[in-house]
Amino acid sequence: MAHIIRPSHSSPNVTDSSAGSDRKVPTGGSESEGALRILIVEDDRDTREWIEGGLYEEGYVTHAVDDGRAGLALAVQGAFDGIVVDRKLPGLDGISFIRAVRSADVQSRIIMLTALSETSQRIEGLDAGADDYLGKPFSMAELVARLRALSRRPALNRESPLLEWGPLVLDPTRHSASCRGERLELTPTEFRLLDILLRHAGNVVTRSMLLEQVWHFHFSPRTSVVETHMSRLRSKVRDAGGESFIETVRGYGYRLQLPTGPA
Repeated sequence: MAHIIRPSHSSPNVTDSSAGSDRKVPTGGSESEGALRILIVEDDRDTREWIEGGLYEEGYVTHAVDDGRAGLALAVQGAFDGIVVDRKLPGLDGISFIRAVRSADVQSRIIMLTALSETSQRIEGLDAGADDYLGKPFSMAELVARLRALSRRPALNRESPLLEWGPLVLDPTRHSASCRGERLELTPTEFRLLDILLRHAGNVVTRSMLLEQVWHFHFSPRTSVVETHMSRLRSKVRDAGGESFIETVRGYGYRLQLPTGPA
């Protein structure tokens, strides 16, 4: 386990037990109005309590469990603004947990914690539906900063306008996409890629922009992850009658381009 220095807490927490979990709220016993609710799924007790204490001091309301299945039972209720989940868990591993949460159409923001340094392992978590990842060991300041960044993103469960470009239609609210009326069966990563392309329809979206917005890489790793996922997305759009709408702009990135212009 990574060495973590736990801060002292000046304010006591009120803890009650429910379904094998600890729920920490302000001392008065009531949740602060507007406080974000965070589910923590971490089997290491020291790490779990350290995260709980740090988030409490930042004004979050936390609910913590030490098992993947127990966490899933809470997560699918859709009552949490964010979820912090470890990759290796008893009962149900982090990747399977995330896939199950997304299959239940829960739109809570998810940060995956991992001690694995391989790029491919982190990409697997993002492809499963995580919004971000954080490598162990990490600082509380970074975790809080990432939660704040995710909370600034438009919520997927709020009303959002349809994104349309010719026969392509993407509904951010329902998390669905179609081409010429045929539903596109997209992975979470493919959905993000199409969303970005539609929001910049007709303009070039650079490879570095995709790496940063989809995979949260602020550098260019030696991987063909963008090309691989874009190829799969292009094939699905083409199979639905979308022709060659996704154009490769060699040396720059990609662009949505209709042969006859937008309808």
